[in-house]
Amino acid sequence: MEGKRHHIGVITVRGLSYPPTRRLAEAAAARNCRIVAIHPYQVWPAIIKGRSVVLGDIEVGQLRAVMPRQGAEIRDACLPLISYFEQMDLAVINRRHAIELVKNKYDTLRHLAAAGLPVLDTVFLPSADGFSEALRQLDRRTVVLKPVSDRQGNNIHRVDGNDGVIPEELMAELHLGRGLLCQAYLPPEGRRDYRFLVIGGRVAAAMQQIPPPGEFRANIHLGAEARPVSLSPAIARLAQRAVEAVGLQIAGVDIMVCANQRIYINEVNYTPGFRGLEQATGLDIAGAVIDYIRSGTAG
Repeated sequence: MEGKRHHIGVITVRGLSYPPTRRLAEAAAARNCRIVAIHPYQVWPAIIKGRSVVLGDIEVGQLRAVMPRQGAEIRDACLPLISYFEQMDLAVINRRHAIELVKNKYDTLRHLAAAGLPVLDTVFLPSADGFSEALRQLDRRTVVLKPVSDRQGNNIHRVDGNDGVIPEELMAELHLGRGLLCQAYLPPEGRRDYRFLVIGGRVAAAMQQIPPPGEFRANIHLGAEARPVSLSPAIARLAQRAVEAVGLQIAGVDIMVCANQRIYINEVNYTPGFRGLEQATGLDIAGAVIDYIRSGTAG
């Protein structure tokens, strides 16, 4: 790996100009590597004369590793492409089986709970019929409703259980057969939200995310403030265990510590952004990702 230039493919619909991909490209160039953007709508897995191939403008033979970072917005459309790269014996970070799991927030929580990790009480709603029962089980006047696979805090709603009404935007998820998650609402007052980045089983960075006034979601994309933080090894170990439980190699883990000091793992993300982490900590997160891939232990 050290004797030739290392080409790393990044599956992305946004190209090299997208900030996380651009940072990866900068870090790669500093290490005599090159990031190759692979648009999942512009290359096409195929079976031709009994052989698996990929069509389109891509030099597969130059690649040494591939990172799927296509995000939730294209659903399952690029999973066959990931399988193709795995079949080619390339290092694929993260692998398809783990991506399919964590794309579904409910299945992720189910795996975490089965591993003995603390998660919020959650009800999966395939239809609106179960909403009243979810409210009863959660014993909450206020709940959080969220899609199964959206990211960056998008389309997450705080709902007054007394109204018993699912927001129209979320009803669309039910009509499309995707389902919703209904969870207990934890007010931001006295709550601490943390994001961990785990690379190769090691916590590479952590930050606290503080929601802006009037907002209950602690997402950087929604205006949350990022601060560096040093946490106890016990909480960091929860992040590591969460990533192990779902089989990812690189992941972001969101952990909440409530006012009563109860700890919950809220989410695991296979395409974590890291601009906020780099700004808050001053660490070269993109470089750590590239170093892990070049080390030969990934994939």
